[in-house]
Amino acid sequence: MDLTTLIELDKQLLLAVNGSNSLFLDGVVKTLTTAYTWVPLYLSLLYVVVKNNDSLQKVLVVVSAALLCVFLAGSLDDMFVKPLVGRPRPTHDASIGALIDVVNGYRGGRYGFFSAHASNTFSLAVFFSLLIRSRYLTLTLITWSLLNCWTRLYLGVHYPGDILCGLIWGGFVGVAVWYVYWRIHRQMTGEGAFVSTQYTSTGYQHSDVDAVICVFLFTLIYALLRACFYLYF
Repeated sequence: MDLTTLIELDKQLLLAVNGSNSLFLDGVVKTLTTAYTWVPLYLSLLYVVVKNNDSLQKVLVVVSAALLCVFLAGSLDDMFVKPLVGRPRPTHDASIGALIDVVNGYRGGRYGFFSAHASNTFSLAVFFSLLIRSRYLTLTLITWSLLNCWTRLYLGVHYPGDILCGLIWGGFVGVAVWYVYWRIHRQMTGEGAFVSTQYTSTGYQHSDVDAVICVFLFTLIYALLRACFYLYF
């Protein structure tokens, strides 16, 4: 399969999942794809980190690692990869732009390869999953990342190939940053695995982790209620 065939397949896959005839779903997606919507989730992760680390130094190492994930996964993409590759977003692509179902006039920036939403969210999902080692948190964060990826396809601002490459890069960044963090953390503390029903193997309390999951669920409810409000009022 040559590159031209892959590009054409990418376009057809996008058209199959882009948009809908539902104004309600449009509202939900617009809310979920907005970065500010997820601030409570970020704060809940910060709460778990602060609550379960016994020194400011340890907290700062985790926070620095998370910020490094965002920088390597998303900021470098926006600053260098997108303009260097120069692949137009579907909404700016003359060959497919007229076929895209645009929501509320939103078309995104000029270039779309690769998706910073996909790489950013997946790098954080992978990093915090390895950091905390909770099965339910991992499922929640992976769902959060994939949900963000779906909103970008729904809005027609990324091709599936943009999303896939973003996920691959984000996963690599998440693992690499966690490995660096682990080496630093082990030198600082020398702590081994926790054996307790109240804590994960890395020493994070299950009850604190549940707070992150609850915030994620409440954010979904907020998106649904906000869509209803704008639809009916």
